[in-house]
Amino acid sequence: MGSSATESYDSIGFIGLGAMGFPMAKHLANKLPSETPIYVFDVAKEAMDNFCAEFPKKIVKCGSAREVAQQTEIILSMVPEGAHVRSVYLDEKNGVCSTDISNKLLIDCSTIDTATSLLVKDHIAKNFPSASFYDAPVSGGVVGAVKGTIAFFLGCSKTDPSLPRLTQLLENMGSQVIPCGGPSLGLAAKLSNNYLSGVIAIACSEAMDMGMRAGLDPITLAKVYAAGTAQNTVCDRFNPVPGVHPEAPSTNGYKNGFKVQLMRKDFGLAVDMAKRVGAKNVLGQVGLETYTAASNDPRCRDLDSRVVYRYLGGKEEWKVDDSVE
Repeated sequence: MGSSATESYDSIGFIGLGAMGFPMAKHLANKLPSETPIYVFDVAKEAMDNFCAEFPKKIVKCGSAREVAQQTEIILSMVPEGAHVRSVYLDEKNGVCSTDISNKLLIDCSTIDTATSLLVKDHIAKNFPSASFYDAPVSGGVVGAVKGTIAFFLGCSKTDPSLPRLTQLLENMGSQVIPCGGPSLGLAAKLSNNYLSGVIAIACSEAMDMGMRAGLDPITLAKVYAAGTAQNTVCDRFNPVPGVHPEAPSTNGYKNGFKVQLMRKDFGLAVDMAKRVGAKNVLGQVGLETYTAASNDPRCRDLDSRVVYRYLGGKEEWKVDDSVE
């Protein structure tokens, strides 16, 4: 979008400067006009200090979510779980809703359960009817957040009057903004997406492993999948086998990706959602058990979720062996 669109944002608040939030806020700091201040808060002061060090003239550190809300017209949040979202918005002393947020635009990019998101939305609608709250979870992982290529699944209809403004803002951080129909439907889309992504990662790990054990080179295998009906983004850009894709987290020791514990969390939320809406998924329980076990495995914990390949016993040092030939 052109600069005339972004200049309409007088002040932006960003709550949550973690693995995803930090690069997302960084794109805003780089792309919004210099006269648009960004007020930030994170429970980890080091994250705020690091962010402020990169943009000392543009960033204002705040002591709470409430303080961010007091200073800004638009507030974005990106935190790990539903409990954190409840704290950010509903904490009686330091939450966003503990101050007057009339006429403000509130965008939660966290991936959480739909019930918590609706709870926050209903609280805001009841107490601040002129304020607008949207769920806008993202997909694309830390790599996508850094590159600015994430997709936003926005919980609003295509006819929502705020959609153009929301889209212009979010496009500073990502490549796609998809309105999903209404409140919490962005989250429903995200959980459905992560369920599928999680299942594919397990299947890709198993398929790569069996092919390699049969004697195939993993790069050749990846080319086969890309050319055939098995083609998928996980295999193409996040291949679980180290060294197949140069920018995949697996190639960097499974670092800087979507943590396996977070995949376990999202997968569990998706399985719960499936039960609630009456959808049958035969891979749900076994997938959840797999990610739960990988999350608890000290070889895998805190690493990218595609480390499930390691958990399943996949061969990681294939290049070393192949070079002997």
